[in-house]
Amino acid sequence: MSDVTLATLPTEERTSANGNGRPEVVSLIAMRDIWKTYEMGSEKVHALHGVSFEVRKGEYIAITGPSGSGKSTLMNLIGCLDTPSQGEYWLNGKNVSEMDDDELARIRNQEVGFVFQTFNLLARATALHNVELPLIYGGIGSAKRHEMAKQALAAVDLADRVTHRPNELSGGQRQRVAIARALVNHPSILLADEPTGALDTHTSQEIMDLFERLHEEGNTVVLVTHEPDIAARAHRIISIRDGQIEKDQVVR
Repeated sequence: MSDVTLATLPTEERTSANGNGRPEVVSLIAMRDIWKTYEMGSEKVHALHGVSFEVRKGEYIAITGPSGSGKSTLMNLIGCLDTPSQGEYWLNGKNVSEMDDDELARIRNQEVGFVFQTFNLLARATALHNVELPLIYGGIGSAKRHEMAKQALAAVDLADRVTHRPNELSGGQRQRVAIARALVNHPSILLADEPTGALDTHTSQEIMDLFERLHEEGNTVVLVTHEPDIAARAHRIISIRDGQIEKDQVVR
């Protein structure tokens, strides 16, 4: 860990004011002066430069911006799919910006539930088996896996579809399976990348209603989208342009 003062520790690394040594949760996510630079031949391209923000537990946030704004790069950093070139990223009390690949993989499985535009389901596997996958990687036993996966599917209203394969499900149902898979490990963050991009308007609204319900149940939701109407469903919108935060506003 780099040298920091008590006042600058952003997450569970702070101790409570009464001096008893117990951690005080301040932020679930804290990004401090984040830069991401790519080398393109002899040139350096700054995808992100100087990005700083915090996310508290239970927030519902949309990260939005035009193509090339840096929002996808930021999503990869939040999801521990990549590390910053400079700056610190704290996730649930852990400085993930200093972790190696193996440590990042463990954090991804424990702390982040991913939802992708293209669902990323195994075509030959049932809904139940698709939802079980993170638990298999986590070493959870078969009986417990089945029960946890069934509970996650029930949470997205698919209790009657556990034996169905993706080709037997509608687009909206496939995305619900993907959301159940993201939820099954009880992650700290539900991170969704353009989750309605492959869906029609009516089904998109149903999926966004589901995200709202999951947020109301206490989940922290971070949504990445270029669609203003989808971003407007969140309670806070962080707008990215040219690798920097252009606006950060609470909308409801």
